Amino acid sequence: MTQNIYDDPAFFAGYSALRRSIDGLAGAAEWSSLRAMLPAMAGLRVLDLGCGFGWFCRWAQTEGAATVLGVDVSENMLARARETTAAPAITYARADLETFVPDVGAYDLVYSSLALHYIAGLDRLMAAVHAALAPGGHLVFSVEHPIYTAPTSAAWVTSGGKPPIWPLDGYLREGPRRTNWLAEGVIKQHRSIATYVTALLRAGFTLTALDEWGPTTAQVAERPDWAVERDRPPFLLVAARR
Repeated sequence: MTQNIYDDPAFFAGYSALRRSIDGLAGAAEWSSLRAMLPAMAGLRVLDLGCGFGWFCRWAQTEGAATVLGVDVSENMLARARETTAAPAITYARADLETFVPDVGAYDLVYSSLALHYIAGLDRLMAAVHAALAPGGHLVFSVEHPIYTAPTSAAWVTSGGKPPIWPLDGYLREGPRRTNWLAEGVIKQHRSIATYVTALLRAGFTLTALDEWGPTTAQVAERPDWAVERDRPPFLLVAARR
């Protein structure tokens, strides 16, 4: 079963205080790039894997999606999503993505934001998503960049007066990594970019876009603290077609 860290009180409190948790999609620096990968929403049947507070579900519905199903393993996340959602076209359900099997051919778009790096059984899930999409359907997702899931520490280091570096630990040694982020003992699945792409191809998808996201100059001007993200990308954004 997926580690349900979002129902840990300390973790949930910290996560709820993040800018993206308060401002929604507008608070997610990568949203404009991810949005550019999405098809027009009008009339689409949408599935959001790891829907969190439901920000994307509500956005998709206001953009014209016919139906939206958001699934998440966290009761805390789902409770908040339901509290802030009124549209009858949106439904939420609790599901563990390690075992979740969506209905075959039931969706035109499957979306996921920063959830799949928690999932060990990526190949199984990609096969299930491929089957759940109608022919020509879209898969768009983001994950933490493998540079983030492989480091030895969460801090830049300097050595011998040289420029700071981001130390990696066994980039090609894939599998679970334990980290302390908002709470101790958070488990994320480290895998290379090649492994993400191979999982898509093995499931039968055609890759249509791949972005090692970093902030634009304009974004750094607005948020100087994001300047460090120009030196090592925090997110990997992926789009594919069935």
